[in-house]
Amino acid sequence: MKRVVVERFGGPEVLRVVNDDKPRPGPGEACVRVLAAGVSLTDAQLRAGTYLGVPRPPFTPGYELVGVVDELGPGCRRLRTGDRVAALTAYGAYAEYVCVPESEVVEVPADLDPAEVVGLVLTYGTAYQMLHRLAKVRSGESLLVHGAAGRVGVAVLELGALAGVRLYGTAAAADLDAVERLGAVAIDYRNEDFLARVRELTGDGVDVVLDGIGGPTSLRSFRALRPGGRLVVYGHYAMLERGRASWRRWAAGWAEWYGTTAAVSLWGLLDPRRRVMAYRIQRLRDSRQWLPMAGRRPARLVGGGPRNPEWFREDLAVLIELLRADKVHPVVAERLPLSEARRAHELLAQSAAKGKIVLVP
Repeated sequence: MKRVVVERFGGPEVLRVVNDDKPRPGPGEACVRVLAAGVSLTDAQLRAGTYLGVPRPPFTPGYELVGVVDELGPGCRRLRTGDRVAALTAYGAYAEYVCVPESEVVEVPADLDPAEVVGLVLTYGTAYQMLHRLAKVRSGESLLVHGAAGRVGVAVLELGALAGVRLYGTAAAADLDAVERLGAVAIDYRNEDFLARVRELTGDGVDVVLDGIGGPTSLRSFRALRPGGRLVVYGHYAMLERGRASWRRWAAGWAEWYGTTAAVSLWGLLDPRRRVMAYRIQRLRDSRQWLPMAGRRPARLVGGGPRNPEWFREDLAVLIELLRADKVHPVVAERLPLSEARRAHELLAQSAAKGKIVLVP
């Protein structure tokens, strides 16, 4: 089979397609023939070596896939050969065949476009879980999302509208109309003070803020909450510069992220009427890997415990049904063969805002 390998940390040029033996599934694993593998900024961070938990090169990137079960290992009882499935892999999906634990895949209807379904796995999965697993939004509440015109932002707006939430979103001037078409009040983050604008529009702030920017923005996002509000921090400053690792920005970005996160958490401890939470989709697959960083319960670290892939399966199943009902609309910007993985990463900066880039082995 063919797979893409990161030979060393660096820019898109470090991606190379190699021939390798087809993997055989171990106990409890399914070998999946990949139909579509999503390309994301997270993959670029893995390639550059700036993502937390990145494996040492050589490794195969690829955070998400949709494929067909080709072979089952001993002990598999739920799946059958020929089933179409989706999986969140973290890395390894840029390949013709991938082995994944049977417990962590979700069945996918065969009549859906694999490239559209793979757009649900990470992007819409992140949005859905932040809304419903962490923030637990309710109909009639108000929500502010930063970067509302980005892929996660668009997913938040679509899912938030379905949940009956009043929506506000920050975006660049060129994207304000697109944000408004999705049913949100758009705020020009370059020319408007989003905190002042939110207070002007709502009177006492919003119930939920989803902050994928981090840094000083998180402090101001916390101040935008009304009593009983929840802040979910799920990102930090980009640590890539022209597709490569910027160690200066990496060091400065993490120092600033941890510093401001600590400050926001302290504010949450001092003001128990508001809660602060951190989100990573990999951690949320384990029900005991996250707790509110501050708020009504004290901030603490939790490790170990059984994984909880049921949440991931349940949530992706909901999203698949919404796709079938034409209620969510993951956009595919580019479909490229596996051999053009380098070009896919080169296109990330200009095409990602237009939709999902997908590798089709």
